[in-house]
Amino acid sequence: MQESMSNRQATLELGTKPVGRLLLQYAMPAIIAMTASSLYNTIDSIFIGQCVGAMAISGLALTFPLMNLSAAFGAAIGVGASTLISVKLGQSDYKTAENILGNTVVLNTIIGLLFGVIALIFLDPILYFFGASENTISYARDYMVIILLGNIFTHQYFGLNAVLRAASKPKAAMYATIFTVILNTILDPIFIWGLDMGIRGAAIATILSQMVALSWQLRIFSNKKEMLHFTKDGYKLRSDIVKNIIGIGLSPFCMNACACIVVIFINTSLTRHGGDLAVGAYGIANKVAFIFVMIVMGINQGMQPIAGYNYGARRFDRMMKVLKYSMVAATVVTLSGFLLGELLPYHCARLFTSDNELIEIAKKGIQISLLAFPIIGYQMVITNFFQSIGMAKISIFLSLSRQLLLLIPMLIILPHYFGVDGVWASLPVSDTLSAILAAIIMTVNIKKIRKNMQ
Repeated sequence: MQESMSNRQATLELGTKPVGRLLLQYAMPAIIAMTASSLYNTIDSIFIGQCVGAMAISGLALTFPLMNLSAAFGAAIGVGASTLISVKLGQSDYKTAENILGNTVVLNTIIGLLFGVIALIFLDPILYFFGASENTISYARDYMVIILLGNIFTHQYFGLNAVLRAASKPKAAMYATIFTVILNTILDPIFIWGLDMGIRGAAIATILSQMVALSWQLRIFSNKKEMLHFTKDGYKLRSDIVKNIIGIGLSPFCMNACACIVVIFINTSLTRHGGDLAVGAYGIANKVAFIFVMIVMGINQGMQPIAGYNYGARRFDRMMKVLKYSMVAATVVTLSGFLLGELLPYHCARLFTSDNELIEIAKKGIQISLLAFPIIGYQMVITNFFQSIGMAKISIFLSLSRQLLLLIPMLIILPHYFGVDGVWASLPVSDTLSAILAAIIMTVNIKKIRKNMQ
C-alpha cells in the first residue's frame, strides 16, 4: 500500500515540481534508454558490417522498411496507451488506467502475432519490392525471418516500456533498455562468431535480449502493490479504450508507416542510380542520424507525461514550459549530430565497414543528408507535443508532411536532375520545408489551446 501511495505521489509531482527539474528527471532516463536502444541496433550493424561484409550491410538496410512497418503497429498501441494513461493519471482515474494497461497487452499480442505471420508468408516478395537484388536478398531474408518469429515479444517489450514511463517509472524503462543493450552486445559475438551464424546470429541476439527484458517488465506490472498493475478485468477489450488508443496512436503509426514508404523510395532510387553499395551507404548514414534522433525521442518521451498530465490538469503555463525546454534541448542534440556528420564523415563510415568503396559513398551521403539536421529537433518535439495532449489529427498531419507529403515528391524530382546526389539531397530539402510548416502550425494552434484550457 505504501508503494502505491509513493507512486501516486510521484505522479502528482507532474503538476507541482519545477518543470525544468521534472523534465530532466523524466527525460534523462528516457534519453539513456533511447540512446541505448539505438546503440544495440548500431552494434548489430557494426558486427554485421565488419564480420559478414559490405553486402550484408546493404541487406540489413533493406530490412528497414519492414522493421519500420512493424514498429508502426507497435507504436500505435504503445504510444497511444501511454498517452492515455498519462492523461488518466492526471485526472486521478486509476481504474481506467489499469484497464488501458490490460488492453495494451491484448492488442500487442494480437497485432504482433498477425503481423509476424503475414510478413513471414510474403517475405521474399516484400523484400524484392523494398529494393532487394540477388546479391542482397539472402542477407535480408536470414535476418528478418528471426526478427519476425519474435515479433510478438518485440511489440510487448516496446509497448510496456512506454507504459512504464507513463506510470512514473522512467528509471525502470531505462534499466530495461540498458539491459537489452548489454545482453545484446554480449550475445552478438557469441552467435555471429562463436556459433558462426552470421547475420542470423545478430537477429537471435536481439530477440533473446528483448524477451529477457520483457519478463522483468511483466513482473513489475504483476505486482499488486504498484499503482498501475494488471487486473483480471483489464484484459477484456473495451471498445472505447481501443478506439482512443488507436486514435492517439495513429500519429506514431503514420510516422513509422511513412518512414517505411520513404525508405522503399530511397532504397529503390539508390539501387537505380547508385547500385547495391549505395543502399548500404544509406544504411550507414541512417544509423548515424538514428542515434541523435533517438536522443530527441528520449526528450519527447520525458516531455510526454508532463505535457499530458498538465494538459489534463488544465495548467497551461507548465505545459508550455516543458514544450519550450524540450525544443531547446532537441535543437542542441540535432546540432551536435550535424557537426559530427559534417566534420567526421569518414570516421562515422569506417566504424561500420572496412570496404573503401562503401566508405567513400557513405561519406558523401552522410554530409548531404544531414545538412538540415539542426532544425529537425524542434519539428519532432512539436509533432510529439500535439500527440501528448491528444490532438492526434495535427500530429498525424505533421508526421505526414515531413515523410510523405514533402519527401516523396523530392525523391521523385531531384534524382531526375542530379542522380544519386539528388536522392541524398531530398532529405535536407524536405526537412527544411517541414520544419517551417511545423513552426507555422504551432503558432496558429497555441492560442486555441490556451483558450480551451482557461
